[in-house]
Amino acid sequence: MANSTFDFNAFIKESKDVLVSPKTYFSTMKTTGGIAEPLIKATLYGVVAGLLKLIWSLTGLSITTGALFGGAVGIMLLLGSIIGAIIGLFIGAVILLVISAITKGSTDFEANVRVTAAVMIIMPISALLAFVTGLNFTAGVIIGIAVNIFALYLMYHGLVEALKANAGSAKVVIYILIALIVLIMLFTFTAKRKIQKQFDNTDFKELLEDVNKDANN
Repeated sequence: MANSTFDFNAFIKESKDVLVSPKTYFSTMKTTGGIAEPLIKATLYGVVAGLLKLIWSLTGLSITTGALFGGAVGIMLLLGSIIGAIIGLFIGAVILLVISAITKGSTDFEANVRVTAAVMIIMPISALLAFVTGLNFTAGVIIGIAVNIFALYLMYHGLVEALKANAGSAKVVIYILIALIVLIMLFTFTAKRKIQKQFDNTDFKELLEDVNKDANN
């Protein structure tokens, strides 16, 4: 019978264990017990990530909002992070299930949901480090790549230890995903740099700053 209450202390401990010792955590992780627990876990990660994004937007350290729109967009980022976490949990679980099937792992949906929820610890980690992008765009991209690679590292242990996927096949899939992420982020980096240069060379930036000042007065 599934537990009807959510153990917050266990949530904190499990979050720490996923980051510190993912192999051990996923090898002992429960793959049954209902959808409620992983759903709450994912939502909490979304809340923490959203609050961090709100803080960075208020302090002007967000590349998304800067100081131009401040807390208004920060609130949208908070709500979007929570909704995104909930939707992302199930979409991520489906994607993980497909990968697990390819690598001869478990195709039980609940098990994949639980592994996905555990890997979503990366959401607050990514949000915590997002301020670096506001300080230095290049450094932010490098950290973003590192965070995504770490997420795939967690996924690998979830596949092999919890979902019992073939280790060799799982490595191949993870390597392919790493290559795709690096290529996508480098492409995004190049595109944003070009846009930023055009932005800096026009009067549009000054116009937005004037609008922001008028909104704050």
